[in-house]
Amino acid sequence: MPFGEREDELWEAMKPRFKPRIVGDPNARYAKSIVNGIGAFAPRHNVAPTASAVRATLARVVHRTPEVLVKVTGRKKGAKHLAAHLDYIGRHGDIAIETRDGERITSKDDAHQIADEWSDPLYWRQGTSVSAVAMVFSMPAGTNPDKVRESVREAAERLIGDNHDYVLALHTDTPRPHVHLTVQAEGMDRKRFDPRREDLFRFREAFAEALRSRGVEAEATPRYTRGQGRAGTSMALTQLRARIRNGASRQPTNADLRQAREAMQIALGKAQQPALATKTRARWQDTKRRYEAAADRLDRTGNREDRQLAGDVRKFVQERAGIETVPDMMLRDAEKRVRDAQDRARTDPQPDRGVPRGTPPPPTRRR
Repeated sequence: MPFGEREDELWEAMKPRFKPRIVGDPNARYAKSIVNGIGAFAPRHNVAPTASAVRATLARVVHRTPEVLVKVTGRKKGAKHLAAHLDYIGRHGDIAIETRDGERITSKDDAHQIADEWSDPLYWRQGTSVSAVAMVFSMPAGTNPDKVRESVREAAERLIGDNHDYVLALHTDTPRPHVHLTVQAEGMDRKRFDPRREDLFRFREAFAEALRSRGVEAEATPRYTRGQGRAGTSMALTQLRARIRNGASRQPTNADLRQAREAMQIALGKAQQPALATKTRARWQDTKRRYEAAADRLDRTGNREDRQLAGDVRKFVQERAGIETVPDMMLRDAEKRVRDAQDRARTDPQPDRGVPRGTPPPPTRRR
């Protein structure tokens, strides 16, 4: 069977499909189309991919092409909150902030004026209404920073357009060049900018395509496509864990404590693993099956490059026999602690049960 006849099945394994969540039903006549993703509400991924696009994406995945990172870092409420954020991304005037029209702002007064213009003019609502959404676009170390900035601007022009105002700032003070994109929450059509999972993935795809058009290898695929089961963490949780590692705080985060307690209950046989871990492993097995089928079809094309890619696909699958999620990692650590406790109980002498618990030891004699 030629490789080009089964692209849809492989494409679904490399590019996720989303269904919009219905929070209201303004017009019941369109509800079925919205839920089923048909008609005017059909997602872009329903378009049949070409054989060359599928082959190129598969090659980038198995060759470990760097993945782009796009995430929402926060929502700025009110002029003061937004002004403080603009001061941060502009390093208090040391880094130029670029507007949607390409103007470079280095003055704090000009940045604060933007914050006032974007915020709610009703002073009693400045602390509650969202004025802007802060996003960050990042690439691995060694990537050309100017190309990263240009790619972010192209992605913003493509997906945001002129409906929302936005500013961006390039940071190169870390090994990973990254761009802070701040988007005005309220658009010209009075609709709010509120990116969700599907929107963030579209930003990732647009960012990766813009980078590739500038000669930078980049890809945007889900974690399970690459055999990775650990999700990223929020910025707040990352900062809390950094404080603990640096010794600034000794209090573990609530999320880590909860995961540790759940893992210990599973290790002791008092609970079951969450459905998330089981579903993730099942999805990875299905993805592996599609990769292996794609490798077989590539072998049958008779093309030397296709056969080489088929070998790379099989090697990629063999190196990732399983997938480990965060619950799996926590469970492995909990099981190790249980085994260590059982070993200590077998080797250490049992304490005298006639002595009440909490009784202090007798004083030692001094010579």
